Formats: sequence, C-alpha cells, structure tokens
Amino acid sequence: MLEALTVKENYSLDQTIAKDIFNGVTYPWEVLPKISSFILELGATLSEDEYEKRGENVWVAKSAKVAPTAFINGPAIIGKDAEVRHCAFIRGNAIVGEGAVVGNSTELKNVILFNKVQVPHYNYVGDSVLGYKSHMGAGSITSNVKSDKKLVVVKAGEEKIETGMKKFGAMLGDEVEVGCGSVLNPGTVVGNHSNIYPLSSVRGFVPANSIYKKQGEVVTKEER
Repeated sequence: MLEALTVKENYSLDQTIAKDIFNGVTYPWEVLPKISSFILELGATLSEDEYEKRGENVWVAKSAKVAPTAFINGPAIIGKDAEVRHCAFIRGNAIVGEGAVVGNSTELKNVILFNKVQVPHYNYVGDSVLGYKSHMGAGSITSNVKSDKKLVVVKAGEEKIETGMKKFGAMLGDEVEVGCGSVLNPGTVVGNHSNIYPLSSVRGFVPANSIYKKQGEVVTKEER
C-alpha cells in the first residue's frame, strides 16, 4: 500500500522544472520544506533570454502571461507559457509549471505545480504538490492545517506515516480531477488519473485510477 504513495508511482518528473528537488525523496511531501531554498538556487541559474527577474526572487518566463492585477511574492518561478490571471495571489515559495493556469482569486503558498496544472477559479493551494495536468475545479481547496493543530499523519488503509509536519495540504498525482467545491483535508494523497466528485470532503489516500464519490465509496475506473 505505501508504495502507491511514492513519487515514482504518481508523478512524471520530466514534466516539471523542479525535477531535481525530488532526488533521493520517497514520498512527495518530503519536498515541502525544501521548496524555498530550491527556488532561490534554481532561479539564479535560469536563462536571461527566457526568464526575467521581477522584484525580489521572482523569476517569470518571458512567454508567460501575468495579469497586471496579479500579486507575486518571492521566492517564485512562473514557467513558460503559464497564465497568472486577474487578482491571483502567489504568497511565495511557489513553482508554477509550463502552461499552467493560476486563476482569479486563486492563492498559492509553498507549492509545486507541474506543467499544465490548472487551478483556475477561487482555489487555495497551500503546502501541496500538484502533478502534471491535474485540475482543481472552481472553489476547491487544500486545507493544510488540522483543526487541532497536531502534526499531520498520512493514512493509507491500516498503515500510517508520521510526517512531522504541521502544515501539509494535498499531494495530487498526474491528471487528477478535483470536482468543484471540494475540500482536500490535511494529508490527503490522490493517486494519478483519479477523479474526485464535486462537494467532496477528502481525507487519507485515494488510489490511482479511482473515482471518489464520498468517504467509504471509492470505485476503480473501468478500462475503456
């Protein structure tokens, strides 16, 4: 079961500029404390022909579209052909992948968005890693702190992993679809190619190639 939670099982590392942050890492949440320093190191190496530095520790690809009303606090990297829309709020420690969309009133904090990720409408994404082409429907959010403020534990069936982290949102594998208005509770891990029904409250581990209908009702996708 724990093998299904790993970086290797859920992410296409050739689809992120942050590939090297995963070196020597077993589980994706292990990179969360490293994002800030990684951006500072990587940003300094980016080609000036392709990226321009805007403000303190903010690197924006020249092919990216950033609305004048968007706010980007460093350290941050906005990838090639990404779109950061009106009133997006990037609080810092954020890597926005190539061709990704960060939408109106969406807030990012301490995240890695792989290429082609879409968080286009009223999303909060904090202390999370979103895999290639994953998409969060309008109003869906990652909840990144438990209400009792205790350290987050990842649960997969009967197995548990102590993360030692107080802040931990969600790990979404490649091509995950999250329905509108859903809440991904702290420590949620969704395997690649899975779908989450709208208005869901998700916690724990959702296996790859699944449809999450509600707590206790998760079905395997039929092969087509």
